[in-house]
Amino acid sequence: QVQLVESGGGLVQAGGSLRLSCAASIGTFSIKSMGWFRQSPGRQRELVALIFSNGNTNYGDSVKGRFTISRDNAKTTVYLQMNSVKPEDTAVYYCNVQTWSSGYWGQGTQVTVSS
Repeated sequence: QVQLVESGGGLVQAGGSLRLSCAASIGTFSIKSMGWFRQSPGRQRELVALIFSNGNTNYGDSVKGRFTISRDNAKTTVYLQMNSVKPEDTAVYYCNVQTWSSGYWGQGTQVTVSS
């Protein structure tokens, strides 16, 4: 059973920073990509950032230049460094891990940006 443990959400002022973490209980050979999506009320879940097994990254347009995705040396924990946050970044952030056969989601962590 794959488990994703997220941490780091909370309340932050606009212009501030926050870092999210997601630890996956899965062998690294299985992982195709790790990343973050977010969803706010009344909106569809959207891509925030992905990091692939080869180290390539992909970002949603609204966070480019402000957010950075990275992973640990074991390649089983993914981080999202959020800088220069805006009120529109307020959402539930979900960790996602894609293996070569399945996809997994974390329980979500709330990020609230106050203006």
